[in-house]
Amino acid sequence: MACNSCSTGKDGQPKGCKNNGTCGTDSCNKLTVFDWLSNMSLPGGEKPFDWVEVRFKNGRKDYYKNTENLTLSIGDVVATQAQAGHDIGMVTLTGELVRIQMKRKNISETPDETLKIYRKANQKDIDVWQAARDREEPMKVKARQFAIDLKLEMKISDIEFQGDASKATFYYTAEERVDFRELIKVFAREFRTRIEMKQVGFRQEAARLGGIGSCGRELCCSTWLTDFRSVSTSAARYQQLSLNPQKLAGQCGKLKCCLNYELDTYLDALKDFPKSEIKLQTEKGVAICQKTDIFKGFMWYAYEGEWINWHKITTEQANEIIALNKENKKIASLEEYAADVISDTKSEFENVVGQDSLTRFDSPKPNKKRKNSRSRNKTRNTKSKGKAPAKGTSGNNDNSGPKKQGPKNAGAKGSNSKNTGGNKNKSRNNNRSKNNRKPQNQKNKDATK
Repeated sequence: MACNSCSTGKDGQPKGCKNNGTCGTDSCNKLTVFDWLSNMSLPGGEKPFDWVEVRFKNGRKDYYKNTENLTLSIGDVVATQAQAGHDIGMVTLTGELVRIQMKRKNISETPDETLKIYRKANQKDIDVWQAARDREEPMKVKARQFAIDLKLEMKISDIEFQGDASKATFYYTAEERVDFRELIKVFAREFRTRIEMKQVGFRQEAARLGGIGSCGRELCCSTWLTDFRSVSTSAARYQQLSLNPQKLAGQCGKLKCCLNYELDTYLDALKDFPKSEIKLQTEKGVAICQKTDIFKGFMWYAYEGEWINWHKITTEQANEIIALNKENKKIASLEEYAADVISDTKSEFENVVGQDSLTRFDSPKPNKKRKNSRSRNKTRNTKSKGKAPAKGTSGNNDNSGPKKQGPKNAGAKGSNSKNTGGNKNKSRNNNRSKNNRKPQNQKNKDATK
């Protein structure tokens, strides 16, 4: 899902983005904000906002102050301040939108320790940064093997080097607390750099790694979702989804974040529905709710002891029965209300295209009886056609006179006009062949003489 410069090279080693993150792919433009104020000037000649948003590996972002008054634009690679040394990142947002993003994320404009931008990255800084990025993938393989050898219940998901290659941050996930003091010693002895361990959640891990969801689109957490809200199984119950963990869980192993997207709409629709725990009191018996249809506004009730027979009523009718029960009144039965709700199954399918039937392209099954009758009729017709010329020839049964070819030809014409044309052509061809043979015979006679 990335460009050629972001993918692996010929030797199989990962390569950095040669386009400085401006190649337009999803991995380079992860969690970006569209700068719709870029073509607008500030009123009154005010100075632009001196804070800049810088993005690092896998969508990690931070905000730095442009104390040197550098002319920065989106896509510039800059050297930023770090705890020890400097880091390399890419500018993703400038101007007044940075102020809005900082307010949204509750970041103060006057902190005690302000992170600064040193300079624009030169070619030497970029070469050191890319060389450090090339070491991350083989280091991750070795680090996982070291954790397995020490029998630690943790998963190292990603490694991120600082821009000056002086520190490596190991991101890991674990369900419980892990004692990794011995592991850090092994890492420091093997990789010869400063080590920092940082635990992330399962959703943050999926956001860093990215992927494709069951909907066919990229993961929301790796593209635009920045805050992770808690998702409970009650969200699936309100939406009447099957509580199947294989369908409700995402790639992170937790419940999908998209279960909260339409939850507010379902909760607003359920305000008109009575609670399913409320029982309906009737003279026939007590009815318990079995099913609700939020979209059509129907509810199905069944009497205690008669769980097979369900009675369909509307939400207004259910609320009316509950109001009567509060006044210590009972209705006769649910059948009176269920009779009013007539289900029209024919109106579910509308012939919009104008097609006759859904099976119009299916080949019909042949009928054997019709086939036999047709074959018999064909044999009868052929017999009758064969006898027709004979009847034509025997039109005059006079045996006294000499037979001539005229009546025969006449009979053939009377029997079938198509056959006469064929006979004429044959006679013409025969006459031509006879005429052609005569001069050849004469030549042969002359030759013998």
